[in-house]
Amino acid sequence: MNNLQEILSFHYVYPLPLNKFLILMKSIESTRNIIDTSSAKLANILSISTKHASDILMKYRQVVSINLLDVYDASSIKAIPFYSDFYPKNLLELVDPPTVLYAKGDLTLLKNENKIAIIGSRKATNYSRLALEYIVPPLIEKNIVIVSGLAKGADSIAHRAAIQYGGKTIAVLGHGFSHIYPPENKELSCEIGENHLLLTEYPPYVGVRKWHFPMRNRIISGISNAIVVTEASLKSGTLITTDHALEHGKDIFVVPGPILIEQSKGTNSLLRQGAIPIWDGYQIIEELKLF
Repeated sequence: MNNLQEILSFHYVYPLPLNKFLILMKSIESTRNIIDTSSAKLANILSISTKHASDILMKYRQVVSINLLDVYDASSIKAIPFYSDFYPKNLLELVDPPTVLYAKGDLTLLKNENKIAIIGSRKATNYSRLALEYIVPPLIEKNIVIVSGLAKGADSIAHRAAIQYGGKTIAVLGHGFSHIYPPENKELSCEIGENHLLLTEYPPYVGVRKWHFPMRNRIISGISNAIVVTEASLKSGTLITTDHALEHGKDIFVVPGPILIEQSKGTNSLLRQGAIPIWDGYQIIEELKLF
């Protein structure tokens, strides 16, 4: 039997995705056996160096004596292990689901079965803001939760639109809660953490790393029913999210853009590949009913 305190302690020290964590559990049978596992055995199971395994075990033995649930609770952080009722079951379809999610805010938003991700360029123009004036209100009317990544540009516009029109929003972060990125979204982050939901797969201390954001994108896609793309260049990270969504059979809705604008080249390319063109939220609602 696996103990939540032990899961959180190991995840704090070495945040393995669920597929690798289950391989570890299959080999040692229970989290209670982590503390007595030799560094050589752990190294063999996880395909890491013995020194790295030794460091992990040393840190784990220090952390496991701390009640992380109390520590997280003091910072209004809720830990959601993979077996929790609040853990989005769609994430289990990923190749590498998070073993633990960390949340701040209204956990009941994860129970809402209607979630739409709205994403796009960090260099989004006013065109995205205007488009969302037509797209977001009808979604809010249907109690659809708006999901995005709290990045500059389209993500921030999407979160603010959801709040402005009286809806709910989930922001998926690419770092732990001890950090705020981008810094200019501090106020928005606080608003979402208090009245909506902040979500991350990273323990609080984990900082901002470039490769975290493509990983974050699979969660944005994973918890959402469909994806809306407002603006994106051909090399945009937005297209990583749409790739995840397509792999799991989700609909991609795209706002057609002016052909001479760089931020429209990625979106118009998605349309050429078969994405669904939209210019108001009612179209999304009707398409989802159809499918």
